[in-house]
Amino acid sequence: MDIIANYGTTLVLVAALFGFLMAWGIGANDVANAMGTSVGTKSLTIRQAIIIAMIFEFAGAYLAGGEVTATIRNGIIDSNAFADTPDLLVLGMIASLLAAGAWLILASYFGWPVSTTHSIIGAIVGFAVVSIGPEAVQWSKFGGIVGSWIITPAISGVIAYFMFISVQKLIFNTDDPLNNAKRYVPFYMFLTALVICLVTIKKGLTHVGLHLTDGEGILLSIAISIAVAFAGWLYIRGQHYNPQDDSKMHFANVEKVFGILMIITACAMAFAHGSNDVANAIGPLSAVASIVAAGGEIGGSSHIAWWILPLGGIGIVIGLATMGEKVMATVGTGITHLTPSRGFAAQLATAATVVIASGTGLPISTTQTLVGAVMGVGLARGIAALNLGVLRNIVVSWVITLPAGAILAIAIFYVLQICFS
Repeated sequence: MDIIANYGTTLVLVAALFGFLMAWGIGANDVANAMGTSVGTKSLTIRQAIIIAMIFEFAGAYLAGGEVTATIRNGIIDSNAFADTPDLLVLGMIASLLAAGAWLILASYFGWPVSTTHSIIGAIVGFAVVSIGPEAVQWSKFGGIVGSWIITPAISGVIAYFMFISVQKLIFNTDDPLNNAKRYVPFYMFLTALVICLVTIKKGLTHVGLHLTDGEGILLSIAISIAVAFAGWLYIRGQHYNPQDDSKMHFANVEKVFGILMIITACAMAFAHGSNDVANAIGPLSAVASIVAAGGEIGGSSHIAWWILPLGGIGIVIGLATMGEKVMATVGTGITHLTPSRGFAAQLATAATVVIASGTGLPISTTQTLVGAVMGVGLARGIAALNLGVLRNIVVSWVITLPAGAILAIAIFYVLQICFS
């Protein structure tokens, strides 16, 4: 308790710095989840992808990032176990931010698409076990989170599989694929816009003071989605399609239509990613700020300080702009050959899965969700379409991440205890 009384402001500043570093690492590594498929399909250049991601990652973090933060802040460890020693909880959360952020930046440097959720949860569990003991960890909730790492890739994979099968049935396996693409792609635009509008209006806009009933939110979401689909329909109709392009690459004009759709799904994916993964950076930071503000009292819940969500959003944006290219290449081109139609199916499935999880407060792994979706698209063309070697390396990096976060957090926790004792 003396540490909080004597160093309260310093602890918050250090936590903010390390929280920003963690957000930087999230942006650097998980930019592949938001933009890798768009760049891999050549629907967007790296520069265009970064600009789109900057806007929508920050919007997702600021508008819809508060719901899942409560799970990270209060759900993994039993805060009551730290009631008599809140200083240990504060130091542990700070150590977790630095440990997870350092691991993410290292992984990004080598191009490994690791899980930011694994990183921070492993770090939090690590410090909790050495500071209080195994009883400080709420293993039932931890088990549920671990289960989600298996369930969500499966869900996104199934959604992506059937999404791409529907594209094949309605467009590619028909007598007139181009005209059918012009007919059905606006409907896919409607679905994409609806997914993102529902979570934004229902879960996100309370942060900016707009409160709507469920009925009002659904009607507004449908209205906006219809407008997006209509604008897309007009844009598609106004494009020029050269039949000679199909002689160079089969279905080139159809893929051109889907390239337009990829821009919309890229926006949805970036928003979904920002809404879910910002919690990994600001959850521990929010815990530190609320405990220090309460003079060491650990409350069951607390409001997120106004400056925390923007801090996380800005950190994600800077990270993806400065260090995102290597991981983007791994996911965008390494797992399977992606075309705009395949990339669309993977991105929409991932966005839908992540947005649903974010709205329910479950911190899933965006990395694993996207890999599951890309695998689903690949499996729609047969197991031979997957690069099993790349998948094996990705899974190994996931396994390493959890203990790496724990070990680093334990070491940093002991260092912080020495520094502030």
